[in-house]
Amino acid sequence: MSPPPLQLSANPRKTAGVRNLGPVDIEALRAAVLAIPEAVWRAEDQAKPNRFGVLDDTRHIVFRFVDNPLDWRGSHDRPAWPQWRPLLAPVLDAAVRPYGYGRGVFPRVMLARMRPGGVIHPHVDANPAARWPHKIHVPLLTNAGVLCFFGGEARHFPPGEAVEVDNLGPHWVKNTGGTDRIHLIFEYYDADQPDPDWLAPLLRQAVSR
Repeated sequence: MSPPPLQLSANPRKTAGVRNLGPVDIEALRAAVLAIPEAVWRAEDQAKPNRFGVLDDTRHIVFRFVDNPLDWRGSHDRPAWPQWRPLLAPVLDAAVRPYGYGRGVFPRVMLARMRPGGVIHPHVDANPAARWPHKIHVPLLTNAGVLCFFGGEARHFPPGEAVEVDNLGPHWVKNTGGTDRIHLIFEYYDADQPDPDWLAPLLRQAVSR
């Protein structure tokens, strides 16, 4: 007889809607991102580790990513990280300052570019490694026709405003405007926070299969 399924509870520190983290200086990063050649976007998107059908209208450049979709505690730098770290680090650090963590970790960091008319259909971030870290967006390029649905409400996120979003509830994005939408999207967690009770049994189950 198989054991009952584990209840993978969310980190109680995560927002259940949208949390405004305040303005950050995106000018240097934004200028560099807008200068990325199309060939680089294509190559990086083809090599990305986050291949999910719901993201078909979105291209990515992935700087850091988790080693295991079950566990956020292990992550690695991807080839673009060393070049981009001097531009990314000030934005990442400013966005997460409100949390006040002494040992904060960024397991996933990426750029997400959605074409005009693009759609991310309703979904939840289902892999267990997404249940614990905060999920944070910093819009770099947007337009008034970009709507993001989080926490039961459609919103427009202005450029340079960092926001934490509820990635565990249904969410979607539409770009009904005439220009690209580019967000810096990343995860963040407190390395000093105790692991949830469900993590060790989950990893044991995965090993035994």
